[in-house]
Amino acid sequence: MKREDWWVIIGACIVLCPFFLIGEVQAFYFNANARMPILTGFVKFALLSTFGEVIALRLRTGHYYEKGFGLWPRMIVWGFLGAWIVMAMRVFGKGVPVLCDGIFETGGRVAAAMQGDLSWTKFGGAFAISLLQNTSFAPVFMLLHKVSDTHILAQGGRLKALVTPIPFSHILANLNWEVQWNFVFKKTIPFFWIPAHTVTFMLPAQWQVLFAALLGVVLGILLAVSANKK
Repeated sequence: MKREDWWVIIGACIVLCPFFLIGEVQAFYFNANARMPILTGFVKFALLSTFGEVIALRLRTGHYYEKGFGLWPRMIVWGFLGAWIVMAMRVFGKGVPVLCDGIFETGGRVAAAMQGDLSWTKFGGAFAISLLQNTSFAPVFMLLHKVSDTHILAQGGRLKALVTPIPFSHILANLNWEVQWNFVFKKTIPFFWIPAHTVTFMLPAQWQVLFAALLGVVLGILLAVSANKK
């Protein structure tokens, strides 16, 4: 490990530890998360998921930054994607348990279990939420992120990428579908994202989005692995 790696680890600990160790910071986070979930989701994903992509860059190139990487455009795009994720998590998190109760005629037991302590019913509900979210919303989300990422790189990482029309047809036609389908979709969704988001939906509601954003760091590592497969 290089010296800069240790500085990054120390910096990450300094930023994250107060949320778990200092009561006042936790209270501020819970209050902001309850009052402004979309805005806090924007901030969490802008910071943590971009950090994950920086780690991916480090794994691929040995450096945390390079010309054309587009740190600021990536942060802004991740912010909007994060707000979208927050909305999706609420829709699936509330809707799927109701759907399960309707299909299996459980009298609201699954929906009630999702608000309670850990149980097998809550595990089943969390798995159902994760399964439906990751087999419907997630592929579209992943593809949109890949298109935006490719567009930012094509614009040299400049902020103008955010206001320049995205050539969707060109990017999709030239996408490496071998990697996108056989690795990103067929492997990361069933073997990582469905189990990871099952854990996410078993957590207390106030921690779910933060945990999902932290998974963005893991996403960075997966992106690095998929890039190396090229």
